[in-house]
Amino acid sequence: MSKKAGKKKPGGDSATIALNRRARFEYFVEERFEAGLVLHGWEVKSLRAGRINLTEAYVLVRNGEAFLIGCNIPPLPTASTHINPDPTRTRKLLLHQKELARLVGATEQRGYTVVPLDLHWSRGKAKLSIGLAKGKKQHDKRADKKERDWQREKERLLKHRV
Repeated sequence: MSKKAGKKKPGGDSATIALNRRARFEYFVEERFEAGLVLHGWEVKSLRAGRINLTEAYVLVRNGEAFLIGCNIPPLPTASTHINPDPTRTRKLLLHQKELARLVGATEQRGYTVVPLDLHWSRGKAKLSIGLAKGKKQHDKRADKKERDWQREKERLLKHRV
C-alpha cells in the first residue's frame, strides 16, 4: 500500500470549503468548469478557516477575462494586521482560452448565466467550480421543492416500515 492511499483527512469531505446551495435552487446547471482564483495571502488564510460566503456571488465575463464579484471573504483578525483588506473585492478567475470562449459565447448569444457552485481545495490550491446555467421559473422551483419533500417523506415511510 502506498503512502498516499493510507492518508485520509479527518472530517470526511474536507476538500470542500463552501457550497452555493442557492445556485442549484435558482438555476438549471448544464455545464461545469473548474477555475483557479487570484487570491491574496490573507484570503487564503481565511479560506483555510472556512470563512467565506458564496450566496451573493456571481461571475462576470468581460474583455476575455472572468471575474468573481460579490464573494465575501472576511479577514481573520490575526492574519491581516498591516494591511487594509477588502472582503468583497473583485477576484480574477483563471481559465483556459477555450473555456473562456465557451463562456463568452453562451452568455452573450444564448442567454446563459455563469454562477459559482462551490469552492474547494485541489492539490493545495483553491479552485472554484462554476456552472453554465439557465434560470429556473417559479413553477420549476415549486416542482423541485415538491420532489424533495416527497423523497424525504418516502425515506420516513421506509424507515418506519422496516
